[in-house]
Amino acid sequence: MLSIAIIGTGNVAEHLFNAFLQPQKVRVVQVVGRNKGRFTKFSSEATTDDFTQIGDADIYIIAVADDAIAEIAQFLSQKNGLVVHTSGSTNMNTIQNENRGVFYPLQTFTEGKPVNFDSIPICIEAQHDSSLKLLHNLASLISKKVHEIDSQKRKKLHLAAVFANNFTNHLYGIGEAICQEIGVSFDLLRPLILETAEKVQTLSPRDAQTGPARRGDAKSMENHLNLLKNKKQIELYTLLSEAIKSTYEEKL
Repeated sequence: MLSIAIIGTGNVAEHLFNAFLQPQKVRVVQVVGRNKGRFTKFSSEATTDDFTQIGDADIYIIAVADDAIAEIAQFLSQKNGLVVHTSGSTNMNTIQNENRGVFYPLQTFTEGKPVNFDSIPICIEAQHDSSLKLLHNLASLISKKVHEIDSQKRKKLHLAAVFANNFTNHLYGIGEAICQEIGVSFDLLRPLILETAEKVQTLSPRDAQTGPARRGDAKSMENHLNLLKNKKQIELYTLLSEAIKSTYEEKL
């Protein structure tokens, strides 16, 4: 049975811990983190906030903020197990251990919101072929979508994810704020958001694009800009509309 130590107690650590509770071929032997108040999220009896007391494991999964990965990895410098991080944008070589790798689940994780790991892509990378095989076996225990992707491609993939998820969610927030201004529920937009997400499951986003900028409807865009009072929202609307127009200008 594979033994795993999870270093970190945030959202990614918690979701990975819960995912690894199910497979019978893996056991989380320890959870290590600075925030002792988060230990209640983990049913493991072996929890500690002392990084000098990290025990032995086959795989050490560092699930902490990107800028803390190198510091945490130093506590594992004498360990024989495979040391990996879960970051989308951090190079594998940030970990100095000879036996190192990456175990990056491409998903957004929110506290209290369960996810189905079965359909989550897990991107893996390792310094050695034997370690890559080990990570593939581990990832396959919780996901049907395991991909071998090197650090440079993973960084670009993470960038794509920021555009597709983080920036899009910020725009949802602007939509919600506008709804609040006029006293209507954001629920009115949820079916539209769902339909947009469902369309790109079968269509290219380029083919699925609709709206005033896609149509070249200058009058509608001018009316929208006149309704906006927030400077940042005006800048965003103008910038995004121009980007969409330039993408489709040959067809207009």
